[in-house]
Amino acid sequence: MGRPLLNRRLDGLGTTIFAEMSALAAKTGAINLGQGFPDTDGPDEIREAVVAALRDTEAHYNQYPPGPGLPDLRLAIAEHRERFHGMRYDPDTEVLVTTGATEAIAAAVLALVEPGDEVVALEPYYDSYAACIAMAGGVRVGVPLRPPNFRLDTDALRAAVTPRTRLIMLNTPHNPTGTVLTRDELAAVAEIAVEHDLLVVTDEVYEHLVFDGEHIPLASLPGMRERTVTISSAGKTFSFTGWKIGWVCATPELVAAVRTTKQFLTYVSGGPFQPAVARALRLPDAYYAAFRDDMLIKRDVLVAGLEAAGLTVYRPQGTYFITTDITPLGFDDGLAFCRRLPELCGVVAVPEMVFFDDTPQAQKIGRPLVRFAFCKRVDVLAEAAKRLATLS
Repeated sequence: MGRPLLNRRLDGLGTTIFAEMSALAAKTGAINLGQGFPDTDGPDEIREAVVAALRDTEAHYNQYPPGPGLPDLRLAIAEHRERFHGMRYDPDTEVLVTTGATEAIAAAVLALVEPGDEVVALEPYYDSYAACIAMAGGVRVGVPLRPPNFRLDTDALRAAVTPRTRLIMLNTPHNPTGTVLTRDELAAVAEIAVEHDLLVVTDEVYEHLVFDGEHIPLASLPGMRERTVTISSAGKTFSFTGWKIGWVCATPELVAAVRTTKQFLTYVSGGPFQPAVARALRLPDAYYAAFRDDMLIKRDVLVAGLEAAGLTVYRPQGTYFITTDITPLGFDDGLAFCRRLPELCGVVAVPEMVFFDDTPQAQKIGRPLVRFAFCKRVDVLAEAAKRLATLS
């Protein structure tokens, strides 16, 4: 065939870096600090709620759930938004259950972006953002978060907006840098969005993993509720990443737009998981505090190990990832370094250059940066630190 099989919009994306690095970990037996999944499950009572749902022959949880999601889960999501963020959403018209946050992002971008529209995203960015924008025919415009502080340059954000800009993609707490956007930074985003009549999609899956500062939903700022699609999920907060239960909160008009696309992607999913996630969202405050405190301990264990290994470590304010600079070890190419790391010391990490645009300026920033995940058992992190120490 003379024409390439892959849609040209996806040219260059290929296999995700997470799949490549996890496969490398499995092949070599290295400790996988690359892909962001915990090595322990979440609360037993939530897992047992799935078992009960599977066995419940009256509720029919094993069949198609309603398109927008089970009513009780949508209610629990609305309760959660009000409980933690003081925001009220109508569970019937302003909440949509999705197959994880990844599908929510895809559905939102495909619904709201037309070919030629520009989408401004903070670099480095989660790799699915680039793929979704490409599938929609949009044009990605990067605004870099630069080391060592990875703060939002609001002047750069304003300069990135043109008459063709349709949407801003925002992620806070930010993967992979761990930056938590401040109220002043978010206020600047809101001002730009209102001034230019832009939509904003916010990825807030790490909302309960903030160690320094506070998580402020952009939709809570003046003028933003009506133009913001807020996305979150159960995977990161409850350590059940394989369940793939996410959600969208937005105005009825925005939810209807996203739902129109979502119904032709997966239609529905995760029937038996939905009542369990509803139960998880209603766990007491003590659960959320303990979850954060446990992850903070793990962060500090790995930060100490990475510093002892000789890396430049940028201590994250949130998420469960640590960004490092490998140049003190004599390396300058994060991808090459990560491909050699299992051989060098039996650990797998992820190069951040794949989260930047393929431009000289962006690659210069991202080339020496490598991300390590600390959502693992403390003994595993201690062993990883021991192995990493041999690098120095």
